[in-house]
Amino acid sequence: MTARPPSLARWHGTRLALAFLVYELVLAGLFVAFMAYPMARRAADDLAGLMVLAAQTWAELPPATRPALAAELRQSHGIRLAPPIDYRPAERMHPPFIHLLEAALGRRSGGTVHLHAERIDGETWYWVNLPAGGQQLACGIPQSRYNSRPLVTLGLGLAAGMGLALVLSAWLARRLARPIRGIDRATEEFARRGTADPLPETGPREIAALGRHFNEMTRQIRELLVARTMLLAGISHDLRTPLARMRLSLELAREGTPGQLDRIERDVERMNVLIGQTLDLARGLRREPEEVIDLLPFLEDVAAPHPRVRVEAAGPAKARVAPLALQRALGNLLENAARHAPDGPIDLRAETSPAGLRISVLDRGPGIPEDRIDRMTEPFQRLEPSRSPATGGSGLGLAIVRELARANGWRLTLGNRQGGGLEVWLELDRADG
Repeated sequence: MTARPPSLARWHGTRLALAFLVYELVLAGLFVAFMAYPMARRAADDLAGLMVLAAQTWAELPPATRPALAAELRQSHGIRLAPPIDYRPAERMHPPFIHLLEAALGRRSGGTVHLHAERIDGETWYWVNLPAGGQQLACGIPQSRYNSRPLVTLGLGLAAGMGLALVLSAWLARRLARPIRGIDRATEEFARRGTADPLPETGPREIAALGRHFNEMTRQIRELLVARTMLLAGISHDLRTPLARMRLSLELAREGTPGQLDRIERDVERMNVLIGQTLDLARGLRREPEEVIDLLPFLEDVAAPHPRVRVEAAGPAKARVAPLALQRALGNLLENAARHAPDGPIDLRAETSPAGLRISVLDRGPGIPEDRIDRMTEPFQRLEPSRSPATGGSGLGLAIVRELARANGWRLTLGNRQGGGLEVWLELDRADG
């Protein structure tokens, strides 16, 4: 049985907690090594020096003044002087500071020193016999003299830090996982219902970009579903007319009416063009490789089938483009302009723009109503509602141009031309020349 993988919040939380714990241990180690230990060693060395000095001073003073020195040491420094005590020096477990004090006393005496622990009046005292002139003198300090509990302090600090690390890591993990859970729910909803509420495009840059890309993806999928429905409905509608004419032509051909086979051939050709355009959209259009071309000759070749087209190239002499895709796009635009502006001139212009290269197709036709401009790049959208080939195309030309632009990273813009007509721009991101 396969183990269930952990949630994203638990996965991040565990690793963040471990990272915080390692950080605390490293920080505690650095603090002990570079601050606490040097300060404790210096304090132990100072105390050892004071204890040795006190014993030597006591030995040098007259006996009558020695009690005053002992009282001053006890009151001001917490040090007690007493006759030497009988104990066997041995290595024992003491607090860390006492071990540092033993080492400091050993450095001053030139040998190994061990302190003797004794309980006096409910408090632990640490004694050591020190040389005082020609005799020994016991010098003792209470545990309250240094009153530090480094191990307890370090343990409490690590425990408090670990608790804070757990809380902080859990909060950070949930904060990191919340947008992913939202995307997971939205994806599940979209898969089940075919629609989902847009995700917020806020937060850190990566999360905001993820939400933006998800929203764009769902929008494109919805448009694809709508376009598929429109394609099926449009092609079934547009094929009825040539099929009806073909059926009628066949009946007339049986009666010997001349010219019917030519009409059938034209209808078959129209059907073939319609099916080809529909397949272009249904299969999707892919990005094509770019090449460096001579811009003006390329535009003149594209405009050659249309005698009324005037070519102007104020842009670079050479450009890096996807030539086949650009030829198809401009060809569809010129056919659209020739169909809707049968009398006026048509301009094909190329010029530089802040983005790179900009190519325009401008005509003097009727233009497009402002409330329909945004819809004209959808499949089977036509200004003339009869859908007759004599008054308009199949309504797929601008849709194909839009898909070519999307596939190759261009920007397609439609607008009504000042003075009448339509102007269409294709902006390419890069131009070299």
